[in-house]
Amino acid sequence: MTPVEILVIVILAILIIFLVYYFFRGSGGRITLSRPVESRIDEYLDRKFERFVEEWSLVRRPVLNTFKDDRNAALDHDEEQIVVLKSFESEMKTTLDELEGRLNALEDSLAAEKTDRKW
Repeated sequence: MTPVEILVIVILAILIIFLVYYFFRGSGGRITLSRPVESRIDEYLDRKFERFVEEWSLVRRPVLNTFKDDRNAALDHDEEQIVVLKSFESEMKTTLDELEGRLNALEDSLAAEKTDRKW
């Protein structure tokens, strides 16, 4: 082998070692060569997950599930109350419409009596 060939092989070896080092730099060892980009992104998200949760005010699924479990009974009761209140509201509207009709009839009869007394 000539010195130029040895130099090219050494440069290629150094380049390959540098690329492998750069690829695995800062990794937790879960980067795979079959999916290099996806595994690198997964690792990055895993490392930064806690910061993302704090920064974006996110809630983890177990905390959300316990919150739902704690509040479901109260929410179901509130929904039942809403149904009752809506039926009460419709009944009250019907009653108010009837009362307004009766009031209008009384006002009309009083107006008729006033006009009869003037003559």
